Amino acid sequence: MADLHDRWVAERRNEHYYKLAKKLNYRSRASFKLIQIDNRFGIFKAGDAVVDLGACPGGWLQVAQERTWPNGRVIGVDLRYIKPLEGVETFVGDITEDSTMLELLRRFGGKADVVLSDMAPNIAGHYCMDHARSIDLCMYAVDVCDRVLKKEGKLVMKVFMGDMFPSLKDELEKRFQSVKVHSPDASRPTSSEVYVICQGYYAKTNIKLRKPQVEEKKPEFTVKGGFI
Repeated sequence: MADLHDRWVAERRNEHYYKLAKKLNYRSRASFKLIQIDNRFGIFKAGDAVVDLGACPGGWLQVAQERTWPNGRVIGVDLRYIKPLEGVETFVGDITEDSTMLELLRRFGGKADVVLSDMAPNIAGHYCMDHARSIDLCMYAVDVCDRVLKKEGKLVMKVFMGDMFPSLKDELEKRFQSVKVHSPDASRPTSSEVYVICQGYYAKTNIKLRKPQVEEKKPEFTVKGGFI
C-alpha cells in the first residue's frame, strides 16, 4: 500500500513540474532542478559567463540567462540543433573536440565562470552500463573545465549514482575547493540521478588547447599528352 502511495505522490510531483514548465514557458521541467540548485547554492551572479553542455532543448539555458542578466553571457553546445533563444548563443559541436573548446573561448573572449552539464546517456535499461556511460559524460565535462573554466569557477553536473561515483568525486576534489552531492525536489524520486555542485576551481589542471591542423593542399598532378 505504501508503494502505491509513493508512486502516486511521485506522479503528481512530475505532473506539477511539467505543467509549471508549460505555464512559465520553460522548455523543460529540468529548468526547475537548476532553479532549486541555484536557490540553495548560489551558482549564478549577474554578468557571469556560462556554458551549458548538452544544452538541448534549452531549459537550463533559459534559467542561466535569467539569472545572469543583464550583462551575462550564456552559450549552449550540443550535438543536436537548439532552437534559438533570445539572449543566448548556441552552436552544434562535440565537446570531446578541442575545436569545440576553441570556439567556446572565441565566443566568450575569455573563459567561463560556470560550466553546466545536464547530460545523460541514451538509457540502455542495464543499470551498470547506464551508470558507466554517465560517468564517461561527467569526465568529459571535467575535461571541459580543464580547458575553459576560470579560477574560482563553478561546475554543476548530473550523474547517475553507482560504484564508479567515488572515483569521479576524487577527480572533482582534486580540482575544486567544495564538492557537494544534491538531489533537488524537482528530480524524480525513483531516479538514480543526483547533481554534483562544485565550487572554487583551483585551475591547476588547465590544458592548453591545440588549434586544429589544416592539411596542406597538395598540388594536383595532371597527365598531359595522351600517354598511357
